[in-house]
Amino acid sequence: MSSTAAPTTNLTAAIPSHPDFAARVEYGHEARRRTPRSAHEGWAPASDRVDPLRLLEEQATTRVQDLVPIRHARMLVSPFTFYRGAALLMAADLAETPTSGIITQICGDAHLSNFGVFGSPERTLLFDINDFDETLPGPWEWDLKRLATSFDVAGRDRGFDEAQRHDITLTVARSYREQMHRAAEARVLDAWYDRLDADQLTDYIATEAAPKHAEKIAKRTDAALAKARTRDSTRALAKLVEVVDGELRIAADPPLIVPLEQLAAPGHTRQREEEWMREVLASYQSTLQQQNHPISDFTYIHMARKVVGVGSVGTRAWIVLLRGRDDSDPLLLQAKQAEASVLERFLGPSVYDHHGERVVRGQRLMQAASDIFLGWRREPGVDGVERDFYLRQLHDWKGSADVDTMNPARARIYARLCGETLARAHARSGDRVAIAAYLGTSDRLDRAIAQFASAYADQNERDYTAFADAVASGRLPGAGVEV
Repeated sequence: MSSTAAPTTNLTAAIPSHPDFAARVEYGHEARRRTPRSAHEGWAPASDRVDPLRLLEEQATTRVQDLVPIRHARMLVSPFTFYRGAALLMAADLAETPTSGIITQICGDAHLSNFGVFGSPERTLLFDINDFDETLPGPWEWDLKRLATSFDVAGRDRGFDEAQRHDITLTVARSYREQMHRAAEARVLDAWYDRLDADQLTDYIATEAAPKHAEKIAKRTDAALAKARTRDSTRALAKLVEVVDGELRIAADPPLIVPLEQLAAPGHTRQREEEWMREVLASYQSTLQQQNHPISDFTYIHMARKVVGVGSVGTRAWIVLLRGRDDSDPLLLQAKQAEASVLERFLGPSVYDHHGERVVRGQRLMQAASDIFLGWRREPGVDGVERDFYLRQLHDWKGSADVDTMNPARARIYARLCGETLARAHARSGDRVAIAAYLGTSDRLDRAIAQFASAYADQNERDYTAFADAVASGRLPGAGVEV
């Protein structure tokens, strides 16, 4: 498929419109007859496969140009960091693969680093998917294939052998399948409210780990959870904010953090900045789920552009400093630009005109619980161009797995966590009964996904090599850039 070709279908999430469970089971069986599970095996590029470098060049045209070299430099670190920034490339490839035809809300970028812990509104630490920039209704297999492949790619980066990687990717698929069956067989509300909190996580890992590793892994988990609980606005304040002439200001660290006044057009004033941000917060508040929201007790102090992530580098992202009762009562929000999902050129446009709303509604649908500050806003930037943003807390007990130190035993446990978590998200937003019927109870689909993951990890390495050559030759900017 050409990267610019118009999509042939406009898929919508297959939320069941009736409670006929037997009919939904038969629908899943019919989908399997139409597209056998073995159809998901392996990967080979088509003879007319679009040039992946051209796709990256296309993406760069809508991003902040002086940040594009940083994005490429971060992708250049390893095949795994390249994979994290290559969601569009994989979407183009997945669009050429067979699907079951069963549609759910999908993450669109379900790699292992987009899972982690965060605080719920009830102040419980949860494990869930935590990035929804690309979310859209689509084939559930796309998320599962991207997740399994990310473990193979990361395993190569860590030096795992082929057998270890195969066992880990099998675990991703098997865990997804088994959890989807549990959801399909559960009482309706039990399936909807199912989630994994920190207390369950510690017990879960102790059960899953081999006896000789259990105590060590449990200690690592407890330490990681304790660290996550310290990651809040107070800690972020100490790292990101300084006092200038008696006032709190976000500290500059160009090009990664640049205060608004250093980016603003001529004629920009502090008074206009404050008026503009009051307008933004008032409009954004109407998209929050609570009417009497704590955001109304905060006042604007300062904001700055901040470079984030790998795949998101170059999109506009702001950190906004607010104050509650006094300077010791801070709140840091992140306002992140939302562009069209990389999936839209293959699956059709979102039903939401506002891409910030697309992200927020997809996140609320897929997550067990979402940030109470999650909302959206369309706003003209300092250059006068109107863009879509979504807002959330910058830090709220957030934590993620340390991929750089992960060994095969921990990777296998983490693979199970992520596979089950993805299944919970798909079970909430799609037809869990039909998906479970398609998956079946044997390991046929598990083996197909593992084979795909290995073959596509080979493709990722070829694309990474081509990318590195393009940066070295100057075709893509990024050589010698500090990341």
